[in-house]
Amino acid sequence: MRNIFSKRGRNNGFSIIELVIVVGILGLIVVTFSSFQTDVLSFSRIFDKGLSASYGATRVIKDMTATIRIATPSSLGAYPLASVSSTSLTFYADTDDDGLAERVRYFVASSTLRKGVIKPSGSPLSYNPANEKISYLIDNVLIATSTLLFSYYDKNYTGASDPLPTPVPVADVRLIKVTVVIDDNPTLPPAPVTVTTQIMLRNLKDNL
Repeated sequence: MRNIFSKRGRNNGFSIIELVIVVGILGLIVVTFSSFQTDVLSFSRIFDKGLSASYGATRVIKDMTATIRIATPSSLGAYPLASVSSTSLTFYADTDDDGLAERVRYFVASSTLRKGVIKPSGSPLSYNPANEKISYLIDNVLIATSTLLFSYYDKNYTGASDPLPTPVPVADVRLIKVTVVIDDNPTLPPAPVTVTTQIMLRNLKDNL
């Protein structure tokens, strides 16, 4: 009777080899699941980063559009557009509805899109560069000749025309295209985020 039970126990139990195989399979399952979970979390972080950059840039571009659109002569009578280039734009606009036009400057420095504002002051009024207040708008901005931050078009723009050549004749500008490309690390995903818009200058438009 003892021998029968002993034999049955040996037949029903696991051998060391079988135990090693089971442990190996379980380990493989755990490693596979962990790797999958890591990939999912990594993809989620990349997606969230791209979405956040796009959302933030879109908000900034919306504010820029509203400000640039109302470009107007300065409080000293100067032309609405003071200076234009592919990486900077300086103009006058009454941004706070106080009846005086501020000198507004959008420009890129150290890969950051910035905004400078000078309120006219003194008697007689003047725009003192020392009074410029600078705010930081978008980080990790890429500047390349193939994608200009600011492009300028005249009254003949049809939607597919080339931008005005450099140096841009300020008096001919009727529409400004703003294109912001963001990438905090070009060697890693996600892909660069591009946000663009076209802005008609309300106080300068003629036959656009």
